[in-house]
Amino acid sequence: MSMNSESPLPEAVEPADVPAAVPDEEPAAPSAASAAEPAIDCAAVLKQLFPKVFGAKAQPLKLGIQADIQARSPGTFSKKALSTFLRRHTANHAYLIAITKSQHRFDLDGEPSGDISAEHREAAQAELTRRRGNREARLVAEQDAKRQRASLLRDFSQTTLTPANFCALRGIAAGDLDGLLAVAREEAANEPAPPVRRPEPRRPDTRGRPAQADRGRGPKPR
Repeated sequence: MSMNSESPLPEAVEPADVPAAVPDEEPAAPSAASAAEPAIDCAAVLKQLFPKVFGAKAQPLKLGIQADIQARSPGTFSKKALSTFLRRHTANHAYLIAITKSQHRFDLDGEPSGDISAEHREAAQAELTRRRGNREARLVAEQDAKRQRASLLRDFSQTTLTPANFCALRGIAAGDLDGLLAVAREEAANEPAPPVRRPEPRRPDTRGRPAQADRGRGPKPR
């Protein structure tokens, strides 16, 4: 996917969707030219060449910026290396947030170059929402798995069954038992101790006692 694409969100490409090698583009044996091509850290070089848009703060990039980079730094990046980097860069969480918050895109000099369309902003927000949902679901699954391992460790420490029978009862493979118990023991050891609750000071019982102003005084004359 190129940066010139007219798709709703050319920036929102999941890093996992970027292939490490495209089979129909890779020769069976590396040619002399490809073997001689030096590896280059696109992020570091782009930060050095164009710090206003590839610095520490994510900036929404001008559409078609890949062609601008090649024109401003001819021969520095291969087309494939630069395309792969830009796909990963524009799928970054901070970059998607920048798309939702900024009004403009920026060129290589950090100057505004086109507005961000509502369609692109909404697509970036939808992608962030999807990732947040995935992250929350993953955290729930991890906590559930942790509770199951703790239960397994507790039950195994109390059982009189043989390991094989215990595994059969719990429905786990015998070969997985030792690994699960080791993880559970490590998690238990790293579990923070519950905070010590200090008893609250007892308040004096003032029920039935005279008011402060009347203490030490005798009965009022009639």
